[in-house]
Amino acid sequence: MATPAEDLVALVRLLVDDPRAVSAVAVEGDGGDVELRLRVAPADCGMVIGRRGRSIDALRTLAHARAAREGRRHELELQED
Repeated sequence: MATPAEDLVALVRLLVDDPRAVSAVAVEGDGGDVELRLRVAPADCGMVIGRRGRSIDALRTLAHARAAREGRRHELELQED
């Protein structure tokens, strides 16, 4: 089974023009919470965010659903350089 970060990278690579620039890191927090930090090429930030934030909201919803299955909590943040 893939990690949440690996699943996120696989999904985001389908959305962007430069899939090689996509990376994600999972940072463990207190109480089993996980913060997923997503990085993409600067030109692809708009594609990941989407119109009115719909794409990033959908990615966050998927991360929350995955976490709920594991009895955890995941937060997704788009890191900008």
